[in-house]
Amino acid sequence: MEKLIREVRILKIYAVVLSILCAMFFFLAFKNQSSNERFKEIDVERINIIEKDGTLKMVISNKERQHPGLVNHKEMKPREREAGLIFFNSIGDECGGLVYDADEKGSGMVYSVDQRNTDQIMQLQYSESAGNDKKRVYGLKLWDRPDDFLLEDIIKAGDSIKKINNPEDSKKAFALLREKGKLGNERFFAGKTANGDVGIFIRDTKGKVRLKVYIDKNNQTHIEKLDENGNPLK
Repeated sequence: MEKLIREVRILKIYAVVLSILCAMFFFLAFKNQSSNERFKEIDVERINIIEKDGTLKMVISNKERQHPGLVNHKEMKPREREAGLIFFNSIGDECGGLVYDADEKGSGMVYSVDQRNTDQIMQLQYSESAGNDKKRVYGLKLWDRPDDFLLEDIIKAGDSIKKINNPEDSKKAFALLREKGKLGNERFFAGKTANGDVGIFIRDTKGKVRLKVYIDKNNQTHIEKLDENGNPLK
């Protein structure tokens, strides 16, 4: 009988301790889920923003730790990129970003929007060279890019061309890709050019300027129509 009483007492103590531990567990779990950490200041070299399943959606980074980019969930080869924000979509591709920097050679900032499965189609950009020969360019730029030659194809083609030992042949290979429209072509620029013209510059499907509406650095107005060879039209 005494043994039975002792075992019942032990079970009661066990039940009380277990109940206390369970209560503490649920309290702490609820507290962690319902509260957010708050920092007045934080120093960090890189922050990865991810979904619950681990899908990478955004990287905020310094230059040294900047993400090289993603293509179909695969990291691109290491490359030098400036500090800023890089955006990624749910199909595993980089889809735009904001980068910036300045040094003794110049300054620059670029906000890019990428076309699905390929490179940028829109940029808000600023660049300025330092020194006596200072040139400043800023504005909005648009591109057309093909749907049948994706970023993976561009990377593969670029790697193959880089293996060509003859620089002249490499240049011709790139020119051929560009002529076929595989690398995309600039179609539109609105802003200030390096020579001081401020206006709108529209290009055809081959990337050649066909219409200029601008004011030059001497405050003279211009409306110019050009043929595909760059010659003025009446």
